[in-house]
Amino acid sequence: MMEIYVVRQGDTLANIANRFHVTVSQIIAVNEISDENQLVIGEALVIPTATRRYTVQPGDTLWMIAERVGTTVQALIQMNGLSNPEELTPGMVLIIPSHGQKPNIDTNGFIYNTGEEGAGTIRRVGRHLTYLSPFSYGIEPSGQLIPFDDNALIRAGYDEGVVPMMAISNFTSQALGSALAHTILTDTDVQEQLFNNIVKTAKYKGYQGVNIDFENVNPEDREAYNSFLEKAVEALHNAGLFVSTSLAPKTSGTQQGVLYEAHDYPAHGRIVDFVVLMTYEWGYRFGPPQAISPITQIKRVLDYAVSVIPTQKIMMGFQIYARDWLIPHEQGQEAETFSPKEARERAVQYQSAIQYDYNAQAPFYQYTDGQGRRHEVWFEDARSAQAKFDLVKAYNLRGISYWVLGYPFPQNWTLLEDNFTIQRLI
Repeated sequence: MMEIYVVRQGDTLANIANRFHVTVSQIIAVNEISDENQLVIGEALVIPTATRRYTVQPGDTLWMIAERVGTTVQALIQMNGLSNPEELTPGMVLIIPSHGQKPNIDTNGFIYNTGEEGAGTIRRVGRHLTYLSPFSYGIEPSGQLIPFDDNALIRAGYDEGVVPMMAISNFTSQALGSALAHTILTDTDVQEQLFNNIVKTAKYKGYQGVNIDFENVNPEDREAYNSFLEKAVEALHNAGLFVSTSLAPKTSGTQQGVLYEAHDYPAHGRIVDFVVLMTYEWGYRFGPPQAISPITQIKRVLDYAVSVIPTQKIMMGFQIYARDWLIPHEQGQEAETFSPKEARERAVQYQSAIQYDYNAQAPFYQYTDGQGRRHEVWFEDARSAQAKFDLVKAYNLRGISYWVLGYPFPQNWTLLEDNFTIQRLI
């Protein structure tokens, strides 16, 4: 079991460890702290507070202990911060992860880093995932797929027991994709070509399912998109592939805007196997500083979603990155995007006390850089992650979809496993 502790003035890792009857190395391991002498006021630490303990006997191995106490070797390593699992010594006291009924959920991770960089990320966090979605295959107006360097990602996924889910999208960083979507959604010959290419590529690459992420679809193409999905599901199911879609974060069926109107929540809930709600990006990189995925906004989306889509078809989006804005914000100025781990380290560097917005359930802080410029940083920590996990439980959702792998956030994975049993399909 894990507990969240917020650092106060005068705290050290030693006195925090003593307070919870754990070791400094365990706190360092769970939170991946690089310098045990550098804490910042207001930061949230995950503390392993399990009370079950086991004293190592002569001849014991981690595998034998895991079998004896009903846990896994990996859980023992993580819980006890073991840097070299081979070096057990008689008399060593290990903390044993607590038992308890945890909800079963699916998890998905989108990833756009390719090659060895992306594969390394998957090897580090793959054990926490049900699905892996390399992002993404583009589409030509003819229905041909634009090649994507996903081989190393798929191999790493299978090595970690993660189901690969093929992501296809209509947009790029340079094009919204509205015209392309219209072509695909209104030309049955193009659709047939596209379905054939998806099946051919999925079978060749080893994908077991498909995520359709069509964004910026013209409002007048809403029914055409629904019809397209019905045909896609028939074709892909016949080929043994499951089908999911990504949906903009709507709060009502009448919400206006090109991002929302063509995304028909009830239709998607009826047609596809499950949906991914993109419940993030309120703190947009070109907008003013604010929480990227505030709980208040996510709840509004979920309240609408569960009223028209079966809860066990809904995966809630969870962003695992941080943003740093220059302040005062100027229109068009782009925020820097980086990892929650780096956000914490930046707060330590500038000794900026971390504050917490309890309404948004999100941490933030401000600092002045070496050039005298003021910054505001919003990120994710143990508290905000736990708040999102509590939503998944409260709404009885299918699970969580992470956007995007590659930004280190060690506390998230520890708390994820503490809250849920992750469904593993291979």
